[in-house]
Amino acid sequence: MKIHLSLFTAILFISISFAQKTKDTGEVSIRGGFDRLYRVSTNYKGYKVINKEKFLDLKQQVLDSSKASQNLLIEKNNLLKASNLDNKKNQEALTLTKLTLETTLKKENSISLFGIQLSKFIYNFILWTLISLLLVLVIYLSFKFQKNNFLTKRATQNLKNVEYEYEQYRKKALEREQKLRRTLQDEINKQRNS
Repeated sequence: MKIHLSLFTAILFISISFAQKTKDTGEVSIRGGFDRLYRVSTNYKGYKVINKEKFLDLKQQVLDSSKASQNLLIEKNNLLKASNLDNKKNQEALTLTKLTLETTLKKENSISLFGIQLSKFIYNFILWTLISLLLVLVIYLSFKFQKNNFLTKRATQNLKNVEYEYEQYRKKALEREQKLRRTLQDEINKQRNS
């Protein structure tokens, strides 16, 4: 008898502890089963006498409820593990995405010049410095060309003037020479005739 009572008390405590972890409907049905078993039990010298079949039925209900709770707990743990695994995968994907984004931003904010990665600011500075230097060089060469062109035109004009003056001088010299020859010839002819 005492074994039954201690067994009943142990089952009662176990079922109460498991019943708190199960759903409300399972807890109510187990509690209701114990209440019903208590009501239908008979008294004998201050002890309750429990029908073995009803006790075994209640025991089976408690064990089934406990097993369902354990299965539910295992299922929840598996879901939690799967969720943690998914979370870890998502964190790894996020880290990879951040690294890819940083690399892409570095590539976007830099330009490769002769195999050297330069920031866009430095590239623009070098580019505009070269353009400015080339523009100054073009302006300098343009002024130099215009000056030299002007000097060349003036020299050409002076050459033409000198050639013209030389031609005039040559013609005058030729005329003078011809005149002197004529005069000389006339003198020679006079000397011969005289």
